[in-house]
Amino acid sequence: MNYITRNLESVVNQVTREYPVVLVTGSRQVGKTTMLQKLMEGTERSYVTLDDLHERSIAKTDPGLFLQIHKPPVLIDEVQYAPELFTYIKIHVDKTHEPGAFWLTGSQIFKLMQGVQESLAGRVAVLSLAPLSQAEIYGGIVEPFAIDMEALSARKAGRKEADVKEIFERIYRGSMPAVVSGAINNSQIFYRSYLSTYIERDVRELSNAIDSLKLLRFITAVAARCSQMLNVAEIARDADMNQTQAKNWLGILETLGIIFYLHPYSNNMLKRLVKTPKLYFYDTGLVCYLTKWSSAETLESGAMNGAVLENYVIAEIMKSYLNCGKEPYLYYYRDKDAREIDVVLEHDGMLNPVEIKKTSNPGTELLKVFELLDKASVARSKGAVICMKPELGAVDRENYVVPVWVV
Repeated sequence: MNYITRNLESVVNQVTREYPVVLVTGSRQVGKTTMLQKLMEGTERSYVTLDDLHERSIAKTDPGLFLQIHKPPVLIDEVQYAPELFTYIKIHVDKTHEPGAFWLTGSQIFKLMQGVQESLAGRVAVLSLAPLSQAEIYGGIVEPFAIDMEALSARKAGRKEADVKEIFERIYRGSMPAVVSGAINNSQIFYRSYLSTYIERDVRELSNAIDSLKLLRFITAVAARCSQMLNVAEIARDADMNQTQAKNWLGILETLGIIFYLHPYSNNMLKRLVKTPKLYFYDTGLVCYLTKWSSAETLESGAMNGAVLENYVIAEIMKSYLNCGKEPYLYYYRDKDAREIDVVLEHDGMLNPVEIKKTSNPGTELLKVFELLDKASVARSKGAVICMKPELGAVDRENYVVPVWVV
């Protein structure tokens, strides 16, 4: 199995010099441990995993002893299993002020892990590792995605071109390291065991009221609505559960780093906007498995092709920020008249509107919706249509055409 270099590595090295604790979160099997073990090769750092029940028991019952046995610098894997450690880590950190003393990984997203923020506030750098990005798999520049011709040209320079067929192959295969690196040839077999081994086990940790078939029905109902506005009532109906339970389980999928939301752009100058977020998966391979597409070809010509393409592009934009250790200010726009802009990128007091389309020949009619942002108190800057056109180009002076493989 080939190791694929992760964009987040340089950020980990940088924050290790600045913070006593570095926490890498992300869903199961995205390569958190593999990346950190690669980075600690040739160093004095030791490794311990709380997947080991004996180690977990010591960490929970006698955290002081655990840290005597596993002295810093140390990598503690799956730290969410022993929150008792955090107070002791804090005591050690406050005594020694040693940068990079603790590397931690957690499959359950940090801000939703109770008590951690209070314990380690100001002492911890929190990084999020998502499934592999196009830049990691196919090469190219590592920068947050930006609507700027110079930045887009630089981004394109190191990338591997892809036509429509190849893009849908990428979408269908997904971006989990085990599949992409060739360790597992059949993505469908991988996702079947991923659901039963990891997601189910982690959901059980967070919620006792779980049965496997119900979970599969629920997560399938969620996948069928990727790139759509969140409708808890519909998901609950399809999964045959009440809305409170559906809401709780959505919270668990977000906690586990399986799904994320794009919130609607809001601005006091823009009236009559919707308040509901849109739902996306970090990994499109899981969506394709759950919604039972048998191949990339059937997906490409199927009813969900636009939704899954949109999910893929938005997840790529999201990863481009997370992999640089940056917060993505990504939104979507929709008003009460159902006029919508797929992505609104906010940065430096500017708004970049973006449309995502399966077309290879975008026309000016797609750009009309961008004018909806002109009433906002923040200036509208360059826009873009991300689509299947093979070359980077422009619709006009203010709006670019960006191939999907450049994102």
